[in-house]
Amino acid sequence: MVAKVILNPYAGRWKALKFQDMIKAQLTNAGLDYEFSATDGPGHGTELAAEAVRNGYSPIIAAGGDGSISEVVNGIVRETLSDSSHPPVPLGILPLGSANDLVVNLKLPVTIPEAVRIITRGKTRYIDIGEVKAWNTNESLASLRYFDNNSAIGLEPSITLIQQRIQWLHGTLRYLLATLIGIIENPQWTMQLEWNDGNYHGAATLVTVGNNPLTGGLFYMTPHADPGDGLLTFVYGGIKTRRQILQILPRTMKMGPASYVEHPLIHENNATWLHIHADQPTPVHADGEIMLSDAHFIQYRILPKYLPVLSA
Repeated sequence: MVAKVILNPYAGRWKALKFQDMIKAQLTNAGLDYEFSATDGPGHGTELAAEAVRNGYSPIIAAGGDGSISEVVNGIVRETLSDSSHPPVPLGILPLGSANDLVVNLKLPVTIPEAVRIITRGKTRYIDIGEVKAWNTNESLASLRYFDNNSAIGLEPSITLIQQRIQWLHGTLRYLLATLIGIIENPQWTMQLEWNDGNYHGAATLVTVGNNPLTGGLFYMTPHADPGDGLLTFVYGGIKTRRQILQILPRTMKMGPASYVEHPLIHENNATWLHIHADQPTPVHADGEIMLSDAHFIQYRILPKYLPVLSA
C-alpha cells in the first residue's frame, strides 16, 4: 500500500515548512512508499484525506499540529461513514505543532525520527471519535464536525475566539492571556443538558467534552477522559463570579484530587450522547477550531473505537 502524507506548512508558525525536506528524507530512508501533499488553506486537509481514502491510500499521515490532525481525521471519518465500502484508514502522525495535545495524550513520540519509526512499524490502536452537531435554530443544521481530542461550548471557545484576535503573542502565553481576558468578560449562560441517564438545567459557564484529558498544552479540562472507553467524558458547571473562576483556573492544570472537577460547582459525567440547549448563543469549538459562533442547540455522540492510529 502507498501512504498519503498530508502536511500543513503553516503548522507551528511555518515550522512544518522548514521540516518538509527532512520528513521526506526520513520517510524515504525508512523504506516507506508514499505520496506527499501540502495543504493550501483551512479545510484543505479534510478534502485531501477524503480523497486519499477514496483512492485507496493507507496509511494517511498527518504532518502538522492538532488542527491539521483534526482536519485529516475529519476527512477520514466523513468518507468512511458516507461509504461503508471504505473502512477507516490507519492514521499516522508527524507532530509539528505548538502543543501536540493528541500526541501527548496518546503517548506518541514528539520527535520526527521516532514518529517515523512508529509509522513504519505499522502497529495500530483504535480510538474513539466524537461527533458534534450545532444549530443556531431548531430547524436547520448549521455545522457538523468530528473531534479526536475535545470540544466545548461556553467560556472555553469564547477564549478561543479571543485568542484568535491576539496576533502579537504565540503559544501557551497567548492562550493564558486570552483566558484572563475571557474571565474578565465573564460570559454566562443558562443551559439544559440531557444525556443517557441524567439531566441538568441551570447556570453553565462552560460545558467541555473530552475524548482525552489534555488540551491547550496545559489544561486538563476532562482529566478522566479515556480515548478507548467508548464514552464521552463531559464537565459542566456554573461559576458566577470572576473571583471564583480565578480560584478554580489553576486547578484546570492539574489531575488527581487537586483537579478542578473536584470543586463542588463542577460536575463530571460519562455518556454515549449529550444534548444541550443554551438560552443565549454560544460559540462551539472542536479540536480548537470554531465551528459555529452562535449555537443554541448542540448534540454530541461517540463513535466507539472507530479510528485506527499508528502507535507504539
